Amino acid sequence: MTVFNMTRKTALAVFAASALSFAAPLQAAEQVLEKVHFLIPGGAGGGWDGTARGTGEALTGSGLAGQASYENMSGGGGGKAIGYLIENAESNHDTMMVNSTPIIIRSLTGVFPQNFRDLTLVSSTIGDYAAVVVGKDSPLNSMSDLVEAYKADPNGTAIGGGSVPGGMDHLVAAMVMEGAGADPVAVKYLAYDGGGKAMAALLSGEIKALSTGFGEAIELANAGEVKILGVTADERQDVYDAPTMKEQGIPVSFVNWRGFFAAPGLPEDKLAQFQKAIAEMYDTPEWEAVRARNGWANIHNSGDDFKVFLENQEQAIGDLMKKLGFL
Repeated sequence: MTVFNMTRKTALAVFAASALSFAAPLQAAEQVLEKVHFLIPGGAGGGWDGTARGTGEALTGSGLAGQASYENMSGGGGGKAIGYLIENAESNHDTMMVNSTPIIIRSLTGVFPQNFRDLTLVSSTIGDYAAVVVGKDSPLNSMSDLVEAYKADPNGTAIGGGSVPGGMDHLVAAMVMEGAGADPVAVKYLAYDGGGKAMAALLSGEIKALSTGFGEAIELANAGEVKILGVTADERQDVYDAPTMKEQGIPVSFVNWRGFFAAPGLPEDKLAQFQKAIAEMYDTPEWEAVRARNGWANIHNSGDDFKVFLENQEQAIGDLMKKLGFL
């Protein structure tokens, strides 16, 4: 049995003590960055956008950064912004680009030619675990129930998601089934354009379960629409008491991290400033307000730790995608 454990050590939150500025009592922390520009590879309102703007809000609100600006640059599945940052590296030393797990998936599948090694790695900051949910009236009440139904009739136990076949929701469903000793290739995955359509499919019975982000699953559960069967975290989360895959005998952990990258060739002193600002941000009340509001988990990997984290996830995702026939 293959065990997918991408978060055991590297997904530990690292809290750094923020330096208090007694000379400026209106600021909670000593300024580290004069200014920071956030490059966002997608449109307004998405996960990348919210992460960048939430981070900027915390950095400026706490006094760690003097000012923050934002630029949305959609296109190419995120490739347009990556290419721009590489091609204009010299003039973007104050820029941090937000990204997440799709930078690995889309580089593996050739959506764009670059990968994370072409950029300067700053740090991961937050993450959203994955979850498998069923409708509130479903007879399935645990991952064991779902796995048994799947093993008995894979084709009749369709699992849906809001990303394309071979995307994150599909991969999570496949790795969970493999972790449970079932055939990941036989997963009947149905892709939907957005959470609303996927939820409608779940309620109508078109799919038996939904693979989605834990944050979205919490919203649906609080609304009384679904039951959360399992979460891909190493341990239960304070934000919502739902069972993990591991405690149900499925040795799988997975997190859709979000973090920041900078231009290639970034001067070491500027990289150190970026990393110091993010590390100290965790200990500020401004960040905790943003994090709690969005239901994020603190997942901080900086520098070499970030590189190891990304390489481990790339290997695990790549192996599974090959098995599923997407590579």
